Amino acid sequence: MNRKRLALGVALATLATLPWVGGDFTVDLVTKVMILAMFAMSLDLLVGYTGLVSFGHAAFFGVGAYSLALLAPRYEAASLWPTALAAVVASGLAALVVGAFVVRVKGIYFIMVTLAFAQMFFFVFHDTEFGRGSDGISMNFKPTASIGGFTPIDLGNARHTYYLVLGLLALVLVFLRTLLRSPLGHALQGIRSNEHRMLSLGFPVFRYKLASFTIAGALAGLAGYLSALQFGFVNPELFSWHQSGNVLLMVILGGLGSFYGAVVGAFAFVMLQELYQSLTAHWQLPFGATIIFLVMFLPGGLASISARLERALGRGPRA
Repeated sequence: MNRKRLALGVALATLATLPWVGGDFTVDLVTKVMILAMFAMSLDLLVGYTGLVSFGHAAFFGVGAYSLALLAPRYEAASLWPTALAAVVASGLAALVVGAFVVRVKGIYFIMVTLAFAQMFFFVFHDTEFGRGSDGISMNFKPTASIGGFTPIDLGNARHTYYLVLGLLALVLVFLRTLLRSPLGHALQGIRSNEHRMLSLGFPVFRYKLASFTIAGALAGLAGYLSALQFGFVNPELFSWHQSGNVLLMVILGGLGSFYGAVVGAFAFVMLQELYQSLTAHWQLPFGATIIFLVMFLPGGLASISARLERALGRGPRA
């Protein structure tokens, strides 16, 4: 436990000091990765802790991103606070409505229905004037974070945006860890382990699963909002099955049932992508091979490395 706390402290200290030692490219890249880490943690709540493998989680990421784009005025900056709240609420409501249908089914049917709903969202924003079609929406101004005339965060400054995202990443991690220790969190893990037993004990399984789906959707919407804030542009590809597949890969790569693993998986996924793209135009081949290798030889994900090392050291000869 002390080692984990030490590793977490070192990771946070590294992230906190990175903007002072890294260049603009590094700051923008790590900001992007931290946003994806939030997205991955939201999915891990479903997959790793509730046992619901969703292949349409990008729908809520896209709703959060489009919330900012559609609410932002054309000729002036939007306000961060109401638009961020609107994005989280809109994504949570979308997840609540979708979840009311999809959590009634199980297994492969759940995967297919979540994918179908995500494709519906994609076509609504791709083929209608509401989402401005395939061209997407560009935002002319970054939102402002004013509080009573005082602006503590300048979102036009990449380093300020970086620290905002880092702070929200830490808050989301604390929130999810607290959620797991709550009665709801224990019930969700019980459902993942044995849903039939939870039903026989009288737990309202449907409502618990719907609550998990809604919370995960709202957090994915927050990540989508931050992505739109960082890049100032959204398009329907945010809803695509590729996006859902990528975030699922991040969760698997980091290790199912570990929020820390989801963060590590997001960093590993993006860094591997950047590495192979810098080496070859056909980067998908070595990238895919690396993912397969890691999944085969690290079935518990990258988060399991520390536990493996501890077991290996524990079996070694004693002094």
